[in-house]
Amino acid sequence: MANEFYALMARMRYITRWGLMRNSFSENIQEHSHQVAVLAHALALIRRDILKLEGPDPDRCAVAALYHDVTETLTGDLPTPIKYHNPEIKKAYKQVERIASERLLSMLPEALRDSYQALIMEEDKQVKPIIKAADKLSAYIKCIEEQKAGNKDFDSAAEQTLASIRSMDLPELAWFVENCLPAFSLNLDQL
Repeated sequence: MANEFYALMARMRYITRWGLMRNSFSENIQEHSHQVAVLAHALALIRRDILKLEGPDPDRCAVAALYHDVTETLTGDLPTPIKYHNPEIKKAYKQVERIASERLLSMLPEALRDSYQALIMEEDKQVKPIIKAADKLSAYIKCIEEQKAGNKDFDSAAEQTLASIRSMDLPELAWFVENCLPAFSLNLDQL
């Protein structure tokens, strides 16, 4: 029987991220996906409305971002240092993700599969970079939050993630880093 997809999506809250790190507070893929969706939407809006550049639909970016890590409901979260350690592991993991995507799609009513395939197996050349940038921003924000809590274990991850963000050639990302990111270092009274 198909139709288990939505029940499985509800289990995203049980899959924690940053498994190799000592965390001051845990983060699950449901929380992460929501934050990536908010950030992807913001980046696409910044591109369109502030920078006046052509780009992907902000709503499409947000929805695709909600599903960017859904395969982890079947695979769990493989830490980035392992996932991208070498080309063979990266290639094998991409294959695992593809198989997990196909399994998830099989859990949907057939009439919905094509619509979800475009989100789960996102290949749009305009949407994909926005989601990747939002995903990196989310990781960096997690690092900032851990550092604010006094957790030095995230210092190296913060440096590496910020360097990765700076190497991306997206003007909307650069605008966000300059104009929005500093506020994440503030406490509630300072906001």
